Amino acid sequence: MPLTTAPDTCPTSVGAAILNLLLPHHRTTDHAPVAAGAFPHQLRLITDFVRRDAPVVFTLPGFPCKSPNPAKVLGHLPDQGERLSLTFLHTLCTHIERIHPPGAHVIICSDGHVFGDLVRVPDEHIDAYADELRVLISRLELTRLSVFDLRDVLGDLPHDTKRAHVHDRYAPALDALRAETRADAHSLALYRGITRFLVEDTADHIGTRSALQRECRRRAYGVIQRSRAWGALIAEHHPEAVRLSIHPQPIGAPKFGIRLLDAPDAWTTPWHSAALRRTDGTWALMPRTQAARLGRLVRHEGRASHFEQT
Repeated sequence: MPLTTAPDTCPTSVGAAILNLLLPHHRTTDHAPVAAGAFPHQLRLITDFVRRDAPVVFTLPGFPCKSPNPAKVLGHLPDQGERLSLTFLHTLCTHIERIHPPGAHVIICSDGHVFGDLVRVPDEHIDAYADELRVLISRLELTRLSVFDLRDVLGDLPHDTKRAHVHDRYAPALDALRAETRADAHSLALYRGITRFLVEDTADHIGTRSALQRECRRRAYGVIQRSRAWGALIAEHHPEAVRLSIHPQPIGAPKFGIRLLDAPDAWTTPWHSAALRRTDGTWALMPRTQAARLGRLVRHEGRASHFEQT
């Protein structure tokens, strides 16, 4: 990761230097090179933290649960993909600390329970995944990271009750969301991307592919509704934080898309794939079946972890 040093102690200059650390990892479908000034929203928020001499706080919705499709992942618990991604985020915070001594903190907003019923993952698997994220953060001493999920907001209420509460209070109306998707290219790309993931994640469908696609298109709107609701809840609980996203974001959008690991497209995440260590020592994310063709399985502490290219 390249280091950037602030030219002076002007809060805006330091804020721009921090943002420049994020730019090489920007997850976007845009390809033109940009500078920190192209992100006025993020620059203003980061500069506010610098001006107060406070740690820069980022929120990152994601790390929900593993895909239910065994052709894509190694199991329902975090593995090397998550370990590498969490370590990357922690390292990014340490680099920020070199130019802004109070440093930075990333709050992993684990959103599996928000739409677990829509992505067809059991709630007990989602709990186990989030619990293991906390274990990894502690074991790897990633002190600049923490996990926030629905249990932090609604305690031990039944999962369906939590989902209904979040949806009813924060989700946009379905008709308005459909109209936005028809009118906005970015919203349409997100809708299509989520639909594709839902189709790919369905491993046990009985019926025609066209019927599956219709069902997944319906569920995709629900996922987007819940995702928007979760974003609104996060903003309510962390109003000053800089919002990151694991989805591609246009240049200058309110959310800054961030790429965690190398992957064949801008949508791949550690929880929809397996990690492959290439012969040159670099890492890539890909479906488990593809990684298995390229390398041998490696186990870590008794569990399948990743593949080593052969």
